[in-house]
Amino acid sequence: MILGSRPPLDTYAGWQHYRANCGLLIPASKISPRRWSMLPESRQYDYDLYRELTNANLPLQDTPMHDKVGRLIRRRLSGNTRKRDDQTRAGVMISGWGNYGKTASVRSAGAVFEDQWLKLHSSLNPGALPGTRDLHAPVVYVSTPVTATPKSLCASILGFFRAPIRKGTTLPELVRHVADSVHDHGVKTLILDDISRLRMHRADDQDVLDLMRAFMSLDVTLILTGVNIPGIGLLREATWNKTTRQWEMPPLESTRIHGLEITQTEHRFELIELDRFRYVTSEQIQAFVDHLEGIEQHLRLLNAKKGMLTAGTMPEYLMRRTGGVVGLLGRLLEDGAQEAMESGKELINQSLLDEIVLRRDEITQPPDEPVIPADLQTAVKRRRAKRPRNTTLDDRGPTAHTGA
Repeated sequence: MILGSRPPLDTYAGWQHYRANCGLLIPASKISPRRWSMLPESRQYDYDLYRELTNANLPLQDTPMHDKVGRLIRRRLSGNTRKRDDQTRAGVMISGWGNYGKTASVRSAGAVFEDQWLKLHSSLNPGALPGTRDLHAPVVYVSTPVTATPKSLCASILGFFRAPIRKGTTLPELVRHVADSVHDHGVKTLILDDISRLRMHRADDQDVLDLMRAFMSLDVTLILTGVNIPGIGLLREATWNKTTRQWEMPPLESTRIHGLEITQTEHRFELIELDRFRYVTSEQIQAFVDHLEGIEQHLRLLNAKKGMLTAGTMPEYLMRRTGGVVGLLGRLLEDGAQEAMESGKELINQSLLDEIVLRRDEITQPPDEPVIPADLQTAVKRRRAKRPRNTTLDDRGPTAHTGA
């Protein structure tokens, strides 16, 4: 599990490896420091290595944010897979800032859907032609190319199946190849990660958006994830309505240039914003504490005690350090567990976490001024005092000469 390699996630083999192994890690057993000291040295090394593996792989918990994304994806996929007359399938956009857990939530929801779909159809492709042996892939996961073009997007989707691409293939041929692959492999949902790489001021990116809308007519549900989707112009500049708790799109000033296309995009997708933990109401505080309790039960430290992360002022401290961001919280506690093992403390507390620097914790204020002794301060002040200007050669004017 440590030295073994795994295929890239944006391939069929990589996605199947993730789906088969997601959440299967069994944490190391809990033992007392006295029992650990009685183990042979070789067994102590093995157990510590197992603990490091356990502490570095925190489980994906059912947080309110994760459940919100899962419910939306399940509802959309459940409705789209049962449609028969309407060929265009509505999609989902998952937006949020970095380290908010967008990709992890979407991957988990996609894996759950594929498990249910395969169980429903006995792991067979219901649309396969007799005599064929195509791979059955209900879920396709790809990352948006860095320099996105319609051709590069098609190549990424075909690369998921490791399908060969002939040199000199035209864009219409690539699109037809993608459509055939989606149908032959029984694809029901296409997950496009890092969609925020698109910028609507580039013509190629606008063509990619047109191509994605074309894929929605292939009996496929598109799930797009990205950072600050409303801010990149993909759905125009959206505003959050606190009353309806929905994103609202302002009216278009003109529909002469890309107006109709963008309107179609915002109507075909449902946008959901992935939030961070809050610490205001009692329900929000309890949700954060429950999340910390789940992490506490997973960590393996010899001197760990119940309430290590949930008792006293520890929840407020962790909220202040991470701002409630799931990814930052996980990284802080993972580094804290490693530091606790290396230092021999085998316990996470505030003094230990103070030694770990997160990017958001960098000091922005200048360092304090050095303390200068009183006698040295007096000497410096005298040295810095402004000397009087020499007026010997100054011209004092006619009045001065008359008086002389």
